[in-house]
Amino acid sequence: MYKIRVILDTKEDVIRTILVDDSINLENLHYAIAKAFGFEGQEMASFYRTDDEWNQGEEIPLFNMAEAGEEISMQTCILQETLPEPNNKLIYVYDFLNMWTFYVDVVEISTETRNDLPKTILEVGKIPDEAPEKEFIADNIEDEEEDEFDIFDDFDFNEY
Repeated sequence: MYKIRVILDTKEDVIRTILVDDSINLENLHYAIAKAFGFEGQEMASFYRTDDEWNQGEEIPLFNMAEAGEEISMQTCILQETLPEPNNKLIYVYDFLNMWTFYVDVVEISTETRNDLPKTILEVGKIPDEAPEKEFIADNIEDEEEDEFDIFDDFDFNEY
């Protein structure tokens, strides 16, 4: 059994702790998280692998988007294989139009079994009526070295 903490990326604390069976796939985890936050689970969603600093990595989409059908999806990823240790993390994005973004963190893994899973065991905060706006910040490129194509700025291409 997994104890998973899910935190909404917002200024206010909005946290849910859920218990899930270790043998579920990420699609079932998606539905458990959506339900814990009051969503129906009908919107597109993806998990993203991440490191300890929450840097976004490989996408695990709800549905297999590959033509040959051999790519990764939530249905093919088993929880205990994807997050094998406590403190393993994922980023979860629900509803790509609104971009509800959550941090998913494995708090504890136990051998205990229960028949009432998934189950929300802790609720902190109320989910806002609208998804928090995302602020995308680019690296400052002015501090970088001169662009190798800057030499072409001196040419008058209308002469050719």
